[in-house]
Amino acid sequence: MQEADIPIDIHTLKLQDWLVSRRIVPKNIQSNLKDIRSKITAALQDMPSHEKLIELLKGTNINYFHCKEIIEILKQTEKDTKGLFGSYGSQRMKDWQEIVRLYEKDNVYLAESAQLYVRNVNYEVPNVKKQMTKFEQQSDECLKRSNDLGKPEAQLLAEHAALLQQIGVKGENLREEFTQVLSGLPEIYAKSIKQIGTLDEALQLYATTTGQTKQQCLPITRHLIDFGNTTVYQYIHKEAPLSVEEPPIKLNLSAENEMKSNDNEIDFGDDNNGASSTISGEMIDFGELNLETGGEGGIDFGDAGDTGDIDWGIESAPTEGVEINFDIPIEEYGIVVEGAGMDGGVAKGDQAYTLLDSPSYRERFIDELYELEAFLRMRCYELRQVTASSNVMFSLMESISTHDEESLRKMLTNLDVILTEMSSEQTRHLFQLKHSPKYADLLASKLKQMLKAVEKIRTTKQVLKDRSVELKEQRVALTPVLEKLIAQTKDLQGKIEQDISKRYKNRIVNLLGGV
Repeated sequence: MQEADIPIDIHTLKLQDWLVSRRIVPKNIQSNLKDIRSKITAALQDMPSHEKLIELLKGTNINYFHCKEIIEILKQTEKDTKGLFGSYGSQRMKDWQEIVRLYEKDNVYLAESAQLYVRNVNYEVPNVKKQMTKFEQQSDECLKRSNDLGKPEAQLLAEHAALLQQIGVKGENLREEFTQVLSGLPEIYAKSIKQIGTLDEALQLYATTTGQTKQQCLPITRHLIDFGNTTVYQYIHKEAPLSVEEPPIKLNLSAENEMKSNDNEIDFGDDNNGASSTISGEMIDFGELNLETGGEGGIDFGDAGDTGDIDWGIESAPTEGVEINFDIPIEEYGIVVEGAGMDGGVAKGDQAYTLLDSPSYRERFIDELYELEAFLRMRCYELRQVTASSNVMFSLMESISTHDEESLRKMLTNLDVILTEMSSEQTRHLFQLKHSPKYADLLASKLKQMLKAVEKIRTTKQVLKDRSVELKEQRVALTPVLEKLIAQTKDLQGKIEQDISKRYKNRIVNLLGGV
């Protein structure tokens, strides 16, 4: 094989050292390049208007090969200044020819081209590729985060819908819907104790075991079994009231938490024919007033400053020989007499609530249910512990000898049904709405916060999607930049290989590790 057929392989990272070691270029060319760069900057200030020239200088760092192309263009634009001996009188041409001469001195152009080529291969091209990869990864990450937000959004919407379903409202107009759903509380209470009669056997067993009478054992539960969900008045006085004046519901719902209504308060009370008054948005109940007085202007207290006695409006007269009329109707003085049997008085205040609607009696009833449950579970445990030879528990088990573990478990099942109904989410929410003035506002605020959170998530999702699209556009915008940079690098590589080849009898030169 001849020497001309042996290729010259040069690794890109060692190109500059290879040129210096072969003494093709000087070791230090920075001072020369600085002088050349200053001349190029000055020459660029005076350039003719030419399309190819504008395209050549656009966004490009001028090197030796660009200077050669500029001279070829100037040969066309400055041909009128060419002299008899082939020299140009144009200062533009002289400036660029001087620049090319400085480049070719000591092969500075080859050293600079090697620097540019190595920088493009090792830094510029990888950096653009890295930036494109980064944009693509960030775009995918934004899209993934946007999709991941769908899970908490769906969860919040499900919780919001579940809460509305628990309360029994749609969430469109909370004022009207709260009012409407509270009117169905009696039906809910009736449904919750629909099967309370199934506890009669368990209650009888508990009373027998503890040695109590039927009425003494868990009195509220017994009353509900016998009479149903009556008023507290009937439970206390053992007779139904003539009328019931339940306290008005105070439901505070701020304007910002109302969906459509502009009023700041809901009045659930009746006018009671003038027996109640509304002051500053709050209902004040004065009861039933039916006072007959002896004089105009109301009750006459007499002249207390003179005698210190109270004048009740009855004319003073000697008591002797005066007949007293005891047939004055007592209704005129607003006095209600409770009759016998089922005739009673007026249930007011807390006594007007039903047992399940009264905060204190409802809690006591639930405590009684848990007490009965504990008793039944203990009896089940004792039944499991009793054996044929055991005499210790015999006396304790005599009272329930007619009940086996299966019957006790059936009692527990019936009890659990009632406890579940009493502790349902809808019942709890509506009970709090009726008896806690601030609960409506808290509940409405919670619903509102859920919707705000959903809206925030949706906004964030849209921002992430927009950012993903923006990053993809930035990545696409770098594609022509990378293609142009690769094309320039390959062109520079070809010219360097050609230049070195000429110096070594046209041997093939390969720059390894390029783009």
